[in-house]
Amino acid sequence: MNSRTSPAKQAILYAALVLFAVFFIYPFFIQIATSFKTDPDAAAHPLSLIPNPFDLHAWKDIFGQGAAHVPAPTWIKNSVLIAVVVTGARVFLDSLAGYALSRLQFRGRGFVFAALLAVMAVPGVALLIPKFLMVNYLGIYDTYTAMILPLIVDAAGVFIMKQFFDSVPVSIEEAARMDGASIFRTFWSVVLPMARPALLTLTILSFQGSWNEFSHFLVVTKGTPDHMTLVTGLASLTSGQLGAGTQYPLKLAAALLTTIPVAILFFSLQRYFVRGANEGAEKG
Repeated sequence: MNSRTSPAKQAILYAALVLFAVFFIYPFFIQIATSFKTDPDAAAHPLSLIPNPFDLHAWKDIFGQGAAHVPAPTWIKNSVLIAVVVTGARVFLDSLAGYALSRLQFRGRGFVFAALLAVMAVPGVALLIPKFLMVNYLGIYDTYTAMILPLIVDAAGVFIMKQFFDSVPVSIEEAARMDGASIFRTFWSVVLPMARPALLTLTILSFQGSWNEFSHFLVVTKGTPDHMTLVTGLASLTSGQLGAGTQYPLKLAAALLTTIPVAILFFSLQRYFVRGANEGAEKG
């Protein structure tokens, strides 16, 4: 059997790929185009990619330059603050916990790992009421602390880092220990730099998860604009809390603003992620 694909089959394959790409990308183009439409044009021609007329009122409203009062700058500030803090804390604490579970021998280590797997198996919605009770008991309800603290460690992140550290030979750390390096120094200077593929994966997942988080913020805050993120603010727009009418351009402009940071992070780190993953596969 000839392993080479014929030109006709290649053409059909590429045509199918282009068709699927257009199918998935077209709604995103509609989102961009609608954000520059007027309300009547968006309602009359929802699938058109050409705004007629071209209008910036949705973007002016979002940034406080229009008639509608949309506190989007506050939402952006809250989203950036929470995403950056949660991502940094998760990458550090998850890698630290993963290394401890992988390398340290202590009583109850197997039980801790089993509990970690059990937490991963619990649906997030089942933890909403315990989260509310916890933040309310601690007296931090409707604060930034309540929005950030329960998110700074993630069971899936700890599992990812533990599995990566398990694949690193212990012999690599022996030289550092012979030189008198402490456990943390060995972790920080020797092992962690080797975990680049896992760290990049964890960074992307942590940022995406904290940026797109909705249910947690809904439970631990009162829903006031001061503590809204872009995602919860977008939900308030969709439910009509900030104005009457369809407001399709305003809603899709806010949705586009919510999408951009995650897309930029993913595409900016994708090359390094793929390169690091290939290096890890070659070393393995």
